[in-house]
Amino acid sequence: MANMSDPLVIGGIIGDVVESFSPSVRMNVTYNSNKQVYNGHELFPSIVSMKPMVEVDGGDLRSFFTLILTDPDVPGPSDPYLREHLHWIVTDIPGTTNATFGREVVDYEMPRPNIGIHRFVFLLFKQKRRETIKITVPLPRDLFNTRKFAEENELGLPVAALFFNAQRETAARSRR
Repeated sequence: MANMSDPLVIGGIIGDVVESFSPSVRMNVTYNSNKQVYNGHELFPSIVSMKPMVEVDGGDLRSFFTLILTDPDVPGPSDPYLREHLHWIVTDIPGTTNATFGREVVDYEMPRPNIGIHRFVFLLFKQKRRETIKITVPLPRDLFNTRKFAEENELGLPVAALFFNAQRETAARSRR
């Protein structure tokens, strides 16, 4: 289980979004083919405008995964009453490849934080078998609940997680 020096604990992901878990699969997330996501690092919204490449390492030909991208800090981190905002769901990702080969069931929505610094969390769950996820897309995407989603779809705890921080980007801060 996660310890107190784990970036997911320090960043509040464990607790705010999911329960403590032991990672068993490696996940790499890269935007624009060169901006890798590291826990707690800041990325500018202009960098994350297009969906990232998500690589799964640690599965096999019989493994399938579900990926969720969520923002637990909506509308702002001091009062996240719309927690969580859903940005992306991909299911049936083969255990030996990347999310490009999965089934995108909720289209990627670019992170656009308005107030404060937001955490954007990638969570990877191992499915019991292929095509088991039955999704009802929340409209709007606010008030999504990762724990409830995982429970309803018998996903259990995540097998991997990563998060980055982002805040509103002014013209002076914009870096492409």
